[in-house]
Amino acid sequence: MTIKYPNGQGFDPAQSNKRAVHRPSQGHRGMSLESELNQANQFYLQNGVANIHKKPTPIQIVNVDYPKRSAAKISEAYFRQASTTDYNGIYQGRYLDFDAKETASQTSFPLSNVHQHQIDHLADIKRLGGLSFFIIRFTKRGETYLIDSSLLIDSWQHRQETRKSVPYAEIVKHGFLIPTGLRPILPYLNAVDQLIAAH
Repeated sequence: MTIKYPNGQGFDPAQSNKRAVHRPSQGHRGMSLESELNQANQFYLQNGVANIHKKPTPIQIVNVDYPKRSAAKISEAYFRQASTTDYNGIYQGRYLDFDAKETASQTSFPLSNVHQHQIDHLADIKRLGGLSFFIIRFTKRGETYLIDSSLLIDSWQHRQETRKSVPYAEIVKHGFLIPTGLRPILPYLNAVDQLIAAH
């Protein structure tokens, strides 16, 4: 028996059972990591452990559409300046500044995920006595590491002569694995404690 939609097109039950493969867009690659960090930061704030927040991205709104009074929609905007890092705050009297990155690669972290202004900013934080680091998630491995910014700063400065990525083995060797927790899901301050102890 042939089944047809009201518009006359045929219905193929074999096609309806196939699931679409979800591939996150480039802009949303870090959203799961960021949401876990935001949840952890909320937990730390509520429990008086740390005060760490996601930095807002500075944008200039150019045009807003008002289809109806209650549904304003920004239709055109641009970045005022290059954003530095994702997060900053205070933990145990120390200033923290860090960026969160995700990669689908299983063998390395591509330096193309990092920008010169981020490297400069984190190097400056380190020079002034703050803690600067990256939280990097290898999505296919299901592993998240905290690495001191000095590893990426050094790799960035030598990327023209050597390689354009940081090998996974180097991140494992020099980084701190952040195991999944319950509350919070991503207890990254345990890794920050390890980073502090290593200095």
